[in-house]
Amino acid sequence: MEEIKETVKEIFKMIDEDIRVDFSLEEENCLNINIKIKEPQSFIGEKGQTLADTETLLKKIVRKKTKDIVFVNLDINNYKKRKMDYLKELALEAAEEVSLTGIEKKFPPMSAYERRVVHMALSEKDDIETESVNEGQKKRVVVKRKS
Repeated sequence: MEEIKETVKEIFKMIDEDIRVDFSLEEENCLNINIKIKEPQSFIGEKGQTLADTETLLKKIVRKKTKDIVFVNLDINNYKKRKMDYLKELALEAAEEVSLTGIEKKFPPMSAYERRVVHMALSEKDDIETESVNEGQKKRVVVKRKS
């Protein structure tokens, strides 16, 4: 794991000298990497696309170095964490609205990870169910009352 940490630090130091890279291990095979940088937008990109692409690249580098399956979770200035907290809040608000009105609520198209956050946020609701509909990049979550 130390070799992986050094490799990740080297990569980001080449991009910007004034960058801080923090690591934490949730479990044996889950590496959280949080980057702190003054100008994060170029690293995050539109709707987090650059962040997602960088995370994919890091996963490939880590897998090549370790030959093991290691889950890599990259975040920049807590962007992803704030977005997930926001999605959870939206999901709970949608569930409350659906509970009261009975009218299903459709979310805009989301990535698989974002849809998973919504599904998980509402998984323990007794009167609500969620479903992913459509295909490809148009896939979205629908929140509705349980039948």
